[in-house]
Amino acid sequence: MQLTQACLQQVNRSAHPNPLLTLLIPTWNNLAYLKLCIQSIRKHSKESMQIIVHVNEGKDGTLEWIKQQPDIDYTYSDINIGVCYPLNYARPLIKGEYVVFLNDDMYALPGWDTALMEEVRSIGHKWFFLSATMIEPTETGNASVIVANYGTSPEEFKEQDLLKEYAGLQKPDWMGATWPPNIVHRDVWDLAGGYSIEYTPGMYSDPDFSMKLWTMGIRLFKGVSRSRVYHFGGKSTGRIVRNKGHYTFIGKWGFTSSWFTKKVLDRGSDFTGPASMPPLGLGQQLKLAFKRIGAALKSR
Repeated sequence: MQLTQACLQQVNRSAHPNPLLTLLIPTWNNLAYLKLCIQSIRKHSKESMQIIVHVNEGKDGTLEWIKQQPDIDYTYSDINIGVCYPLNYARPLIKGEYVVFLNDDMYALPGWDTALMEEVRSIGHKWFFLSATMIEPTETGNASVIVANYGTSPEEFKEQDLLKEYAGLQKPDWMGATWPPNIVHRDVWDLAGGYSIEYTPGMYSDPDFSMKLWTMGIRLFKGVSRSRVYHFGGKSTGRIVRNKGHYTFIGKWGFTSSWFTKKVLDRGSDFTGPASMPPLGLGQQLKLAFKRIGAALKSR
């Protein structure tokens, strides 16, 4: 995929002159999930916000539907350009002080935005990276999520059960914010340069963004338990040709994304404070050296 092959468009319609949050939502022929996502944001959000949706292709009626939503700004490409390009392409439209990235197959629960902003205000500076906490229907080994099945599609979604029970699901604040929904200050987004397009269509772009923040000196990576969304999970990734993001990450940073998220960010464990880089023993240094060699050979 080359970006020059795409017909691109930006449309700015929202009337709010100075929203606190700008929500970025890439979507790819996923209209039923997108409608549910937008519905939940409108219903359960209290902070002032701008919504920007990027429509990849939109052949399922997404583009026509978005054009009928006057409170949503949007960008459009007539081919699927993934996640990284759309997040960056939306930058000229961003009005909010804080940038929030969501997936289109997420359902925002009551208080999700106020909980994030209460955490932001308690921090008192802009050098942080926060994630909301996902509730997912199936166990995937992701220690940062709550596993509870309220449906795997809009058709079988147990919305009322979720709304009654979500607040009682136990999960403390956790280390290692990486996944969307996530939030950064607009200045941090700009300094990091958004999401890295070498990961197009997007696999491993999330830990790469965290790593870019790390190199900037940010150490506060926190998952906020009270900010919750239901995530139907992976409704687009199963349809794409995946990029070799694992090897791209190793070649770029010199170690694996799993080592960074597990050993440095300690992602998913109970929150204890700012992250720190562990010392590397000789064995670990040799292991990472072999990983770099392997990545260089496989990326040729």
